[in-house]
Amino acid sequence: MMETLIDSYGDGAVLMMAGLAVGVLFGAAAQHSRFCLRAAAVEVTGGVLGPRLSIWLVAFFAAVASVQGAVAMGWLDVSQSRQLAATGSLSGAIIGGLMFGSGMILARGCASRLLVLSATGNLRALLTGLVLTLVAQSALRGVLAPAREALGRLWLVPGGEARSLLAMLGVGSGLVAVLAAVALMLSFGLAWRRGVQASHVTAAALVGLAVALGWAATYAVAQVSFEVVPISSVTFTGPATDTLMGLVNTTTLPLGFGVGLVPGVFIGSGVTAILTKEFKIQRFGADTPMERYLVGAVLMGFGAMLAGGCAVGAGMSGGAIMALTAWVAVFCMWLGAMATQAGLERFGGAARAAAG
Repeated sequence: MMETLIDSYGDGAVLMMAGLAVGVLFGAAAQHSRFCLRAAAVEVTGGVLGPRLSIWLVAFFAAVASVQGAVAMGWLDVSQSRQLAATGSLSGAIIGGLMFGSGMILARGCASRLLVLSATGNLRALLTGLVLTLVAQSALRGVLAPAREALGRLWLVPGGEARSLLAMLGVGSGLVAVLAAVALMLSFGLAWRRGVQASHVTAAALVGLAVALGWAATYAVAQVSFEVVPISSVTFTGPATDTLMGLVNTTTLPLGFGVGLVPGVFIGSGVTAILTKEFKIQRFGADTPMERYLVGAVLMGFGAMLAGGCAVGAGMSGGAIMALTAWVAVFCMWLGAMATQAGLERFGGAARAAAG
């Protein structure tokens, strides 16, 4: 079937439609479940293992279990993915992860959450996302690229086994899939104890499944294509910059998975918000200062390109294939987010007390 589709429409069109389908699923599920790493980090900073954390854990372990299960069954091979096969940067994962984590607290959402919220009428998220995308493009190919490259070269790690946690730990995909499935069940239990609605938990699991479907779809195309097709999954900073630059720089947009993914997420989230009557125009206000969002956008845009992905691209998609740099990046995103949240609570509280 895949060969027929490629023969009829071409690699790019098939990848774009796959990205669109995965994006719609991710957007709808993320909007309904309120999937958000920032919200989870805020809860943990406050010493609470609450509903937002349980949603993130369900999504994360659903992604790991489904991807590693597919690898163990021989249905998927991710060894040639960029996160495993290419040279990586641990310094980039650490510094970029810390920057991204801090930025998503200031901007009240990571790259994926901003895209999801934009479709629900949140103009703050829309503007912040555009600034994030421009900074990311500058860090990739513009004036900020030399700084990103210099920081990335501080601690490089070769591709192959050196970037695979499975190889480093000497374990197989089957065992990881089983352990992730157990962790997923525990996450379901935490969600139940915290009173999370069943539909929200189901949607969170679908967020993780969307990541697995992304890997599976691009791998299926790569297997039958005569062209070199890089396998990938859900990520936002890179595809968003490619889509935006393609729209403003050229009359034709090269088709690919990311080109379908970004509008797919927007459509899925927007339709879900409309159907659930959650669509609402939201603007900047006195309690949502624009400068804080813009600083967060700059930190996330540069940090994502340095870390090799956003909270979903590195944390979910990269984490699901057990890439070392991805796990380091998402760990540092948690640290950066929690440190920034703690600082805001401490100094913000002190400032309000002084003003009072």
